[in-house]
Amino acid sequence: MESLRRQIEKQVHSLTGASLGVLDLDQPCGDAGLFGPESMVWEVHADFTAMMVGGISALLLQMLHPLALAGVWDHSTFRQDMLGRLRRTSLFIAGTTYGGLHDAEQLIDKVRRIHLQVVGSAPDGRPYSASDPELLTWVHVSEVSQFLAGYLRYVDPQLALAEQDRYYREVALIAERLGARDVPKSGQAISDYLERMRAQLLCDERTREVVRLLYAAPVPNILARPFGNLMMQAGVDLLPDWASDLLGEHQAPWRRPLIRSSVQRTATLLRWAIRNSAAQRAHRRLTPHL
Repeated sequence: MESLRRQIEKQVHSLTGASLGVLDLDQPCGDAGLFGPESMVWEVHADFTAMMVGGISALLLQMLHPLALAGVWDHSTFRQDMLGRLRRTSLFIAGTTYGGLHDAEQLIDKVRRIHLQVVGSAPDGRPYSASDPELLTWVHVSEVSQFLAGYLRYVDPQLALAEQDRYYREVALIAERLGARDVPKSGQAISDYLERMRAQLLCDERTREVVRLLYAAPVPNILARPFGNLMMQAGVDLLPDWASDLLGEHQAPWRRPLIRSSVQRTATLLRWAIRNSAAQRAHRRLTPHL
């Protein structure tokens, strides 16, 4: 059983920023980073399965904004290296959530510098810039709303509204450090923001190509293919109904309970197998005697 556990954990780490080997979450001892162990950010971001589903759902939601999509389309290698994009995004989230203060700030500064180079024009002629405060807010809200949605569905559906709001208040720090403006910081403010943004969203050939690429994303080995397909289906299921309708990704009502129960079983297995997640390493960094 121990051999199986290690093999599963190895496969999980191959999908994440841990495989890049550039972030030491075991150091510096005692450094709580940007948030610390009592934060809701540490709590919400801790479960691999919920974050994987939330991350896929967030990417689908983000790509409905034509300017966000244009920036990724023109400046990212995601079409040739989807797994690499997943790992780099995972590295940023793990580092800013669980890394020491210096590492978290370095990651934010690095992304800010990269954003300055991501400029261009969308197919409709509108200019875009990844450092545009309003676009940064869109990317942030799409991401954290789906992370929390994944947590509520697969970890703690009874999480109090006050704690949900605390998560949004805390995690806004990263968006603001990146340059976002007027970041919504409560569940109601997030809902109102998404409702206002709907008129700006669309699904075109590029958006559908992103969906296709996500379904076809490479996995470390053939045994991981069913897992990847399940995560993709769960990511679509997690979307607000209006977003999945806009994407044209319709799931039969009878399929949704099957998807969710399959994800829950997978999550149980992965929680048993994973002993060196970013969250676990960060907790040990603060309590090295454990």
